Amino acid sequence: MEFKDYYKIMGVARNATEAEIKQAYRKLARKYHPDVSKEKDAEARFKELGEAYEVLRNPEKRAAYDQLGTGHRAGEPFRPPPDWDAGFEFSGASDGGYSDFFEALFGRAARAGGRGRRGFAGGRGEDHHAKVLLDLEATLAGGTRAIGLRVPEVDAEGRLQVAERTLNVQIPKGILPGQTIRLAGQGTRVHGGEAGDLYVEVEFSPHRLYRIEGRDLLLELPVAPWEAALGATVQTPTPGGKVDLKIPAGSHAGTKLRLKGRGIPASPPGDLYVELAIALPPATSETAREAYRALATAAPFDPRAHLGG
Repeated sequence: MEFKDYYKIMGVARNATEAEIKQAYRKLARKYHPDVSKEKDAEARFKELGEAYEVLRNPEKRAAYDQLGTGHRAGEPFRPPPDWDAGFEFSGASDGGYSDFFEALFGRAARAGGRGRRGFAGGRGEDHHAKVLLDLEATLAGGTRAIGLRVPEVDAEGRLQVAERTLNVQIPKGILPGQTIRLAGQGTRVHGGEAGDLYVEVEFSPHRLYRIEGRDLLLELPVAPWEAALGATVQTPTPGGKVDLKIPAGSHAGTKLRLKGRGIPASPPGDLYVELAIALPPATSETAREAYRALATAAPFDPRAHLGG
């Protein structure tokens, strides 16, 4: 997938006003419209122009696009950073049929928005969609969390600004990545009508200890070679506190031990899987090096025997 520089396509500066963007689009649309243009690549240019205008005329999409920064060049290989759009509110749906680049950035938001009718007096306001990053403890404990959302606005001069609003959100205990929380009345408000809703999609920030796999948690636990070979009981962290975990004799790197019910709360709850990683003591002293030499003599072992050849 290639990066698209929408500002370059439109021929406007990154701080262009709403009016300047509209003016640039009208000029280029006349130039490249397939029905009248004599340019050999008119159809492709017109489609690309429409995609750029779809993003830059929309304050929400434009603010999120600007979040990607200026370090990318048009045409270079590109993958959106993980959770690049977290914290942005989106509303409205797009017509679709745009590039893979557009779909990677805005496809989900475009499909999620669009419920209700914006600005229709006496009608229902439009629903909004946002993704937020929480820490794992939010789903383990549940409860109220303050979340900040970036809300793009256009000032009196037509320039894009980003405001922020904070909402106190009740996080259900056991909520999983990708699930949504509906906040009634937090979408678009219309005069004389019912406000739309805000749908908050939950994702979790990387945790220093645990990785989420469905309702289960995975913990990588370092053990010494003798603990794995001879067996041992070691203290292991869990979301509910440390426990004594029995390491079976003859364990190896990658061995998984299951702690039932110690994952994400649910009915039934998820499990905690402890994956063993062999941590080698450093041979930084002559005594340690001699111990390694003695082990090599006492327990001959070829770790590459299974490779053959």
